Amino acid sequence: MSKQGNSRGLSKNEVADLPKAKLNLENLKKSLRLFSYLKQHRLKFFLGMFFLIGTASVGLLFPLKSGALFGFFGNNTIPPAVLKAQLYQLGFLLLIILLIQGVFSFGRVYFFTQVTENLLQGLRDDTYKRIIQMPMGFFSKNQVAELSSRIATDINVISEAFTINIAELIRQSIVGLGGLILMILYIDWNIARWFIFIIPPLTIVSILFAKKIRKYSKSFQDKIAEANVIVGESLTGIANVKTFTNEGYEINRYTKKTHEIKIFGFKYGVFRGSFFAFVITCVFGAVFFILFLMVDAKIDGKISADEFGKFMMLAIFVAGSLGGLPEQIASIQRALGATDRVFELIDGGIEQIDLEKNFRPAQTTKGEIEFNNISFNYPSRPDFAVLKEISFKVEAGQTVALVGSSGSGKTTIASLILRFYDPSKGSIFIDGNETKSFSLTELRKQIALVPQDVILFAGSIKDNILYGKPNATDQEIENASKKANAFEFISSFPDQFNTLVGERGIQLSGGQRQRIAIARAVLKNPSILILDEATSSLDSESERLVQEALDKLMVGRTSIVIAHRLATIRNANKIIVLDQGLVQEIGTHQQLILNEKGLYYKLSKMQFELS
Repeated sequence: MSKQGNSRGLSKNEVADLPKAKLNLENLKKSLRLFSYLKQHRLKFFLGMFFLIGTASVGLLFPLKSGALFGFFGNNTIPPAVLKAQLYQLGFLLLIILLIQGVFSFGRVYFFTQVTENLLQGLRDDTYKRIIQMPMGFFSKNQVAELSSRIATDINVISEAFTINIAELIRQSIVGLGGLILMILYIDWNIARWFIFIIPPLTIVSILFAKKIRKYSKSFQDKIAEANVIVGESLTGIANVKTFTNEGYEINRYTKKTHEIKIFGFKYGVFRGSFFAFVITCVFGAVFFILFLMVDAKIDGKISADEFGKFMMLAIFVAGSLGGLPEQIASIQRALGATDRVFELIDGGIEQIDLEKNFRPAQTTKGEIEFNNISFNYPSRPDFAVLKEISFKVEAGQTVALVGSSGSGKTTIASLILRFYDPSKGSIFIDGNETKSFSLTELRKQIALVPQDVILFAGSIKDNILYGKPNATDQEIENASKKANAFEFISSFPDQFNTLVGERGIQLSGGQRQRIAIARAVLKNPSILILDEATSSLDSESERLVQEALDKLMVGRTSIVIAHRLATIRNANKIIVLDQGLVQEIGTHQQLILNEKGLYYKLSKMQFELS
């Protein structure tokens, strides 16, 4: 049954490679927290345990009773008719045992599945709920693929542990230990002792040997993969290889790796050969030795055919259970590690988001913004100051442009307004109130962002526009699309607003994606608008349509425009020129262009000459 561990989409190698936690009291105590998710399903868990113990206990009766079949061979003292009646009686008893065990097995799986699925739903919901509320600093330190893996892979591993591994560990332990006890009770000690003293230790040694070989096998495959990486890199970049005449270098690199593979392969072969020799000589030899002793005892009349059969059946069941225990323990260790990683997320610090207010209209603000002596370092780069004592004020309804070279701090200012991060020093005010005095939900409801690279969700155009106001009417959506210069191209599609945009909006052009994003911002109706290079990567026609839409959107709103193309911000009420985290100049285009020693003048001249 343990082979079903990949039923939820994980390959056997992926599961085996997951890190394991030590099977100690501390980690087991941590895992008990999972039971808090059972809530009203605790009774089902205990019923599952009842059926589990029942199926293991009834399962022990089967080898004990089925072993009696051997007693019918060579039994000439009882008339055939009586023997046949006894055989049918035994067969009927074995059938009853199998039916009972089938019922217990179904009950075990049924109740454990119900318990596990309820537990997993709670765990998935809590994990995603926490991740989605993590601060932006968290996402700068953690890769999206890793976080997705924690929701998918780690929780699936926990699922397998609950539905299969814990149950199998208990069942196999009962069968293994119970079988050994039954051997002592029902089989001649002179025979049983050889099995008890030889087979379990040999099984443990075989398991440790096999574990070592699996580790060597993984290392061997890793080395082959490294060689394949060299092949892939060199062939993908073949133009570079030939341009720099590095064929010899690549050949030497690959040959060196294949030599390592060969040496490791020799060692791996010796290890595998030793294992096979051990299995054939010791394990098979031990089985043959015990069988030899039993036949010898049977010839001497020390044991009956009935005892011989019971011993053989019990031996098969016990050996199978003991052999399966290490895999179940390893799976539970992986589940403990997965549980630890999932609870790390659930216990992580989150933003104070008011989820109840997410669907309520926000209180409107005028949109006045003031930066007072702001300094900032990103958490991932604490020694590098991105902003240094920045101060400026934006009046309500003004359009203010942020210009400067890459890395000067323009996008960081936008992130601070949205409170993706808090400043290291200084205060930010909106309408005279410090931004920290607003709830994050209320603050961000006042602000809309139209970025350079718009990422749409893989739904319909309507779904993506609705992101600005989830409860908007169809008429509001249509009006928003018209203001964003998007209605015309949307209407040209056969499915119109129900047109699917594809993953990340891949089915739409850059200009169309931008206009969908603007429609979303129109629907949100913010007091403050942030435009981060919103037209920089568009062709002339798309730029014209997007700029027209932006001009409509900016009317009556405080607008922060981040731009490299200075021609797009000449009419701004105020231009703030940044350089290496410092404010170099503040003024209108007409004022700044007159200062021939200023940075704005130099940037304008460079762009004019380039154009």
